[in-house]
Amino acid sequence: MTTSTQDLPWWLLHVDMDSFLAAVEVRRRPELRGRPVVVGGDGDPTRPRQVVATASYEARAYGVHSGMPMQRALRKCPDAVFLPSDHPAYDAASAEVMEVLRSFGYPVEVWGWDEAFLGACHDDPEELARAVRTAVQDRTGLTCAIGIGDTKERAKMATGFAKTAPEHIYRLDSSNWIPMMGDRDVVEVWGIGKQTAARLAVHHLRTVTDLALADRDELAAWFGPTIGPRLRVLARGGSSRAITTEPWLARSKSRQVTFASDLTDPDDSGQEVAAMARELCAEINADGRQVTHVGVTVRTRSFFTQVKTGKLPEVTTDPRVVEASALAVLGRFDLNRPVRMLGVRLDLATVPQR
Repeated sequence: MTTSTQDLPWWLLHVDMDSFLAAVEVRRRPELRGRPVVVGGDGDPTRPRQVVATASYEARAYGVHSGMPMQRALRKCPDAVFLPSDHPAYDAASAEVMEVLRSFGYPVEVWGWDEAFLGACHDDPEELARAVRTAVQDRTGLTCAIGIGDTKERAKMATGFAKTAPEHIYRLDSSNWIPMMGDRDVVEVWGIGKQTAARLAVHHLRTVTDLALADRDELAAWFGPTIGPRLRVLARGGSSRAITTEPWLARSKSRQVTFASDLTDPDDSGQEVAAMARELCAEINADGRQVTHVGVTVRTRSFFTQVKTGKLPEVTTDPRVVEASALAVLGRFDLNRPVRMLGVRLDLATVPQR
């Protein structure tokens, strides 16, 4: 008897490329294989205030990681190869990977350069994951880890375990979710950040099991009628199972500038934020997108970093409205310390402008 695919369980595979930017650079420079590689800025680690975009596993062994100042990375790993970021090359390599995933005939949801979800009715998701990993490596020369789950949330979190698993594949589903995650801190659940975890701890909800068994009404009272119950769903492994195959749309656009000399005049900070807001707005208008929220990041000389966000009264493409909102958000910061870095992020409406 032939089994219909409709009778097979639905699995989500989260494909996460290994150290993607560095791997792309090594692919076109094979002589770098096995050496520590650091990608970021213009590739010159002696220049001040440049930041690591990614580091190969060999560089990470020395303590180098993304977001680290390039000069510190140079001190930690002076023998590393430092390379500039090359966005067109990463776009092209990502397109190759996604083409391989789609070749399996299952729906694929792209989440950026280096990750995607693949949904499949299959009786052996590990077998499918092994086939996907092999095809990606054979056809692109790049490697990946694959998390398998019966929800997107579990698949995404399974990838963390897959990174260190022998085959770089791991499954998290209803059968092993609590044994694997129950005693862990709630902050380890995808979608729960440090601030939310701290608020949960006030109510003595510290582990995943604590939150999974929490009273739904109490969570709604503490966190709101939408967020509160959703936190319990996340602690139980999530509920997202649909795959969206429409072309991937960025959920936001952002820009950051690290200054050669710290800004000490708040007016200078305002001018920089206004300029970034206008430039980003021009980009999103060219893409037919609309702005819903504006976020501003401020990093001081001591590396103390804060992010504040403001919601626009309505979605807009008007650069004057976006600039004014960015300046209003900046006004909520206490700019009494020298500013090392400023950033602006525009959150975008899901549906493009017609």
